[in-house]
Amino acid sequence: MRTDPIADYLTRVRNAIKARHRIVEIPASSIKKEITKVLFDKGYIQNYKFDDSGVQGVIKIALKYHPETKESAITSLERISRPGLRKYVSKDELPRVLNGLGIAILSTSKGLMTDKEARNLNVGGEVLCYVY
Repeated sequence: MRTDPIADYLTRVRNAIKARHRIVEIPASSIKKEITKVLFDKGYIQNYKFDDSGVQGVIKIALKYHPETKESAITSLERISRPGLRKYVSKDELPRVLNGLGIAILSTSKGLMTDKEARNLNVGGEVLCYVY
């Protein structure tokens, strides 16, 4: 049985948000670190820290909540391309998430980036997930 590390990452974050946790710890990998950096740059998480003390290392993510309503900055995390069915798009077919309010994280030949950045660089790639 093979597991999907990106789906595991998204599920851990989704479960931590539902349980109203402030911090979630996730086993590290290079692609998970890149996804974390994209989420931080786009304002979906408050902060992150890479702890490489163990064999694999751990990513500690501080989740972002509204101070008054206590609602999470992330409403939904949705895995699109999965090991059983990969989803690739060309530069002309790049998805728009919630008509531009959300982001699609893509794995391109120029690294991990959002759909808007891929549109500006004129590249396509594998659609990993939607975040809004």
